[in-house]
Amino acid sequence: MAFILKSLTQHRLLNASARQKLLAFASLLVIILFFSVASPQFFKLDNLIGILQATAVNGVLAIATTFVIVAAGIDLSIGVLMTFTAVITGVFLTYWQLPMWLGVVAAIVSGGLSGLLSGTLIAKLKIPPFIATLGMMLVLKGLSLIIAQSKPIYFNDTPSFSMISLDSVVQKIIPALPIPNAVLILILVAILCHFILNHTIFGRYCFAIGSNEEAVRLSGINVDRWKMTIYAFSGALCGVAGLLIASRLNSAQPSLGMGYELDAIAAVVIGGTSLAGGVGSILGTVIGAFILSVLTNGLRIMSVAPDWQTLVSGLIIILAVYTDNLRRRRSGG
Repeated sequence: MAFILKSLTQHRLLNASARQKLLAFASLLVIILFFSVASPQFFKLDNLIGILQATAVNGVLAIATTFVIVAAGIDLSIGVLMTFTAVITGVFLTYWQLPMWLGVVAAIVSGGLSGLLSGTLIAKLKIPPFIATLGMMLVLKGLSLIIAQSKPIYFNDTPSFSMISLDSVVQKIIPALPIPNAVLILILVAILCHFILNHTIFGRYCFAIGSNEEAVRLSGINVDRWKMTIYAFSGALCGVAGLLIASRLNSAQPSLGMGYELDAIAAVVIGGTSLAGGVGSILGTVIGAFILSVLTNGLRIMSVAPDWQTLVSGLIIILAVYTDNLRRRRSGG
């Protein structure tokens, strides 16, 4: 009987999540329509490209966060981790003059190892995710500043790298298209992660741990190992985001990163993923990331003061969390 009730509850949560994705997509269309009417600058090509580029970075970070939140976790270090991986790339390519592909691998591996460390603190030492990842955020922030000596690492400072950008890696693989290469990477990451989350054992364990961790543990599954794997995978995706932001800025900025985690979490929740775990989708997360990017861009074009932009972002996060709680109460979760 308990199993039947649990299944019915999960079914209602999935339906609520689907409705949330539709609502999020409708909200995105309304926001786009509003800013299109409010400002003639909004639909200019340069502005639209700027929105796409901003969404590429935030979208990959939000996708990384989706796996953690689906498993009923949280990671406050992802923004700073993105910066840390960019700094590591700068060290490999600029300081050490190593080949491009080694810089790319270094970003992804350093992100994965950092995520693995966070997962180990949570799974093995039983430190609450909020505290463990908050501590990692500060550690990674300090390491980024120490390694970069508190100053940006400009890739064009190195003669052998001055005529190359990270986008060239993509340009050699994908022909030039009218959309930024970073967006193509976001699309590829989203498709791959959608498949992983919905059609692999890894994805099924993400949902299972988020739905009922104790039941998974009692069934003989090594929950600790899977938690560590989830955080490591999320960290590796943050490495991809680090490459994207380094490519966009043509530098590694060690002081960046703080605040990106809030936008990522907000995008995940807006897209229908529950903070309580067990429910979520990559498509919803990408829609949520576009909502935040379009809203931020539109407010900036309308010359809304940065202070008010921050206020609006905070209200959106509060509304997103409240909506998630309301959705769970109505679904009996």
